[in-house]
Order: sequence, then structure tokens, then C-alpha cells
Amino acid sequence: MPKPSDITAFYRLLEHLETKMGGRRRLGDCHGRMPWPERGVYFFFEPGENRGDHENSARVVRIGTHALKAGSRTTIWKRLCQHRGTANPYGGNHRGSIFRLLVGQALMRRNPSLEFPSWGKGSNAPRDTRQDESPLEQKVSDFLGDMTVVVLPVPDQAGPESLRGLIERNSIALLSGYIGNVYDPPSENWLGSYSGREKVRKSGLWNNNHVDEIYDPAFLDTMETLVTNAGNN
Repeated sequence: MPKPSDITAFYRLLEHLETKMGGRRRLGDCHGRMPWPERGVYFFFEPGENRGDHENSARVVRIGTHALKAGSRTTIWKRLCQHRGTANPYGGNHRGSIFRLLVGQALMRRNPSLEFPSWGKGSNAPRDTRQDESPLEQKVSDFLGDMTVVVLPVPDQAGPESLRGLIERNSIALLSGYIGNVYDPPSENWLGSYSGREKVRKSGLWNNNHVDEIYDPAFLDTMETLVTNAGNN
């Protein structure tokens, strides 16, 4: 079970990171002309989701990274853009973003009138199917667009053994309530409670991977070094 002192240390590092990076950014306002690092780990915060007894402190609801395959050229902005969706036409592609897929599933379970049987089926879909799904894609963009994000720059090479992967999986395991109790539980109205994925519901995170793993506290030292160096290049 996560140590409260480790969770406290984690959030202090994020506060320091936010200060160094100029604060969190609202996803719906983000664009590619902003000064994004090429590679990094992102941390999402959701309106109305706060840390247990820390009412004025937002809790992290999703952690992710990119380029965990050798040779991948995906940048952090490209990954965030996949989550944000498109501006024209307004919407997105949940088949290119597990985050969008999870949020769409939860929206449908909360409101059955939004049901789209094709949602999440296959890695691609014909144009008419995507057009049918566009109302839900738009609602997903509305929901995600209100979230805020901060990115920890991690200038390493693409690959499964990258520091980005280490920070991602240990951060998720630290915050997850899948094993034991959630230290900072979600609100009663958290949309993730409607998710069809047990790992989302029980972990309190919009993550499906690493929520059932044990974290290594040593990752906080690595994260501290990365936060200290953030914005120095």
C-alpha cells in the first residue's frame, strides 16, 4: 500500500514542476505552437477532483507518456493532441486515444441515450461510422478540454526502458487504489465511477495499465532530478 509520505512527496514535486513550467494548461486551449518538450510524461487534473483532505489541491486523474517503442517518433504534443481531439471538425478519434475511449465508455454508461454500439470496436472504422459517432466524440472533447495538464520533460530516447516509462508506471502505481484503499479517493460524482473497466473504477484513475502494480519509491529521486532540471534547457 502506498505510503502517505511518498504521495505527499509526489505532489510536492508536481507543485514545483508547475511553478517551473508556468502552471497547468487547459487541454482545450493547447496547441502545437506552445513550447512543448519533445518528450515527457503528462499529468492530468480534472475539475471537481481534489485530494481527500486537501480541498484546495487537485488530484491527478491520469498519467501517461509516449514513444515507448524503439524508433518511435511520436512527440509529447502529438500524444496530447490525440487526447484533445480536433478543432475543425470539432471532435476526435477515440480509436487513436485510449483516454478518449475510456471517457466515451463512461459517458455512455452514465447516459444510455448516448449509446453507440460501434464505440471502441476495431482500430479503425469507415467514414459513415465515424460520422455517426461524432456527437459522442464531441462530448468527449468537451469533457477532456476542461482538464488541465502539466508535462514533465524527459529528454531520453524512445524505447520501453526509457525514464519516461519508469516515471509513468511508478506514478500510476503510487496513486492507484486498485490494491488496497485509494489514498485520495475520487469524488462521489466522478465520471470514472461509470467506467466499464474495473481497473479505472477501483484505481480512481483514467488508467488501465500499471494500476495493479507495486511502485518503487526510488522513482521519486529520479523524478526530483527531472523536475529540478525542467526548463533549464
